[in-house]
Amino acid sequence: MDIDKSAKTIWDYMQLNQTLHKTDAIFVLCSLDTRVADYAAELYLQGYADTVIISGGVGELTKDRFLESEATVFANIITSAGVPAKDIILESKSTNTGENVRFTYDLLKKTKRKVSSFILVQKPYMERRTFATFKKQWPEPNTEIQVTSPRVSFDDYFTEDMNKDLVVNIMNGDLQRMREYPKLGYQIEQDIPDSVWRAHEYLIDAGFTKHLIK
Repeated sequence: MDIDKSAKTIWDYMQLNQTLHKTDAIFVLCSLDTRVADYAAELYLQGYADTVIISGGVGELTKDRFLESEATVFANIITSAGVPAKDIILESKSTNTGENVRFTYDLLKKTKRKVSSFILVQKPYMERRTFATFKKQWPEPNTEIQVTSPRVSFDDYFTEDMNKDLVVNIMNGDLQRMREYPKLGYQIEQDIPDSVWRAHEYLIDAGFTKHLIK
């Protein structure tokens, strides 16, 4: 086993590879990776939904990189791609995935918007954790969700901002959270195969510990 093989094992596990169909709204969970915004705009323009909800305040990775909230940055990208501003809803206070879910629910309730199905758009290595978080923290259990992400391979994913060291550290920490957060009530439990957990432990031994829960 080596670092790339271990990281790709986790990368593959974190993706759900769901087939998409038309839904009430595209729910964009913001981050440093603006390719998520590009992909969300593509989905809207392809007719997958008539509304785009963009959720994200200021996070640890964006506070020194973005001059505005993540939601505002993503909204600018999405409108520039051709999505009408009237079809966009912004939630710009959340700082983590759980808040993305809860704050968006509260906003829709406050504005009396009824949404019973979503396509959740996230980074590729956050699909499974997003699914598990939504299932636990969205108050209406019958809400239908699909989860997707930009169609980028592991080898092609990395950029200057999203470099391999950063991404592998985050991904390894996210896998740890997949095991620990159900105990805290943050996510539903997900089965983690032994091969995936061994990859996680290998990466810890290799020094990828910066995003772990202490």
